[in-house]
Amino acid sequence: MGKVIAIINQKGGVGKTTTAVNLAASLGFKGKKTLLIDSDAQGNSTSGLGIERNECELSIYDCMSNPDSVEKAIIETKFKNLFLLPSSSDLSGAEIELAYEDKREFFIKSFVDKIKNDFDFILIDSPPALGLLTINILTAADSVLVPIQCEYYALEGLSQLTASIKTIRKKLNSSLEIEGIIATMFDGRTNLSIQVLDELKKYFPDKVCRSIIPRNVRLSEAPSYGEPITKYDITSKGAEAYLSLAREIIHKNT
Repeated sequence: MGKVIAIINQKGGVGKTTTAVNLAASLGFKGKKTLLIDSDAQGNSTSGLGIERNECELSIYDCMSNPDSVEKAIIETKFKNLFLLPSSSDLSGAEIELAYEDKREFFIKSFVDKIKNDFDFILIDSPPALGLLTINILTAADSVLVPIQCEYYALEGLSQLTASIKTIRKKLNSSLEIEGIIATMFDGRTNLSIQVLDELKKYFPDKVCRSIIPRNVRLSEAPSYGEPITKYDITSKGAEAYLSLAREIIHKNT
């Protein structure tokens, strides 16, 4: 049975989608059959893999409406062992639609459970908010990977997120755990990055990933070419970091 990992942070600009795309590609590169689910209405994970979502016949929104359509909605990308369930602009109204539905926390779980055995890893890129879509993601996931930007205010909101995870664990998903906290946009030349990393290790000593994602120009360039860093520049520091993170995740789950 595959491992479902939600990549979540309610703050924007922390490297969440960068982590989702490049960790998924790195897991695939390491030989693990991996599915990336793009649950953000902006669709950056979809475009980051070179796929135009308006050309996709089906999307995650269709799967939420009809869980049996999920296998048809999944796209095999041109990258090794990597598959995608694309986003849809219809997700922008999903929060309102879900609010009036019964069992509204289980729409994503309803189709994820159907395909869980088909993949080694399923990564879910989430929207930057702790709304109903994110609750759906946490209900469907086995664990949570939290990207934290190594800048001022980085820890702000992390306590709220951990509290939300505890609530989900208590009420909706008793097996949910924190997979790890990954430091992103790290610049070892600055005291600030080092201080933030030290604070993370202080408050979450057993959860901070050994791998650290550096600030890297090649990581920033790759999405505009519709490629993960493993394809765009596998020799870059960014590729080395995400391949290291993939090894860490694989080791933890074997």
